[in-house]
Amino acid sequence: MIAELNEKNFFENIAKGLKLVEFYAPWCSYCAKQRAELNDMQNVTVYAVNGETSPSLVHKYGIHAFPAFIVFKDGKDVHQFAGLHNKFDLMNLLSRYMN
Repeated sequence: MIAELNEKNFFENIAKGLKLVEFYAPWCSYCAKQRAELNDMQNVTVYAVNGETSPSLVHKYGIHAFPAFIVFKDGKDVHQFAGLHNKFDLMNLLSRYMN
């Protein structure tokens, strides 16, 4: 499941637990391919931020390319990466931060 975040609801949604947030742009072809992988991740909620409509978040986290990802744990940025990734790599990455 993918839940959209924006500048108004971002911080309350990343405040607790482990969160994977994708920063994307509607015009980005890699983002469209990434969306298919994200939709295929069962039992995981991925949060998505449209970089065009939430530019202050893009600036705050230093996003320079789409798709970009940030793993948050209890509101803290613990890992950033960019590019197209398959669901298995994403799940493996998230498992490193579970405890």
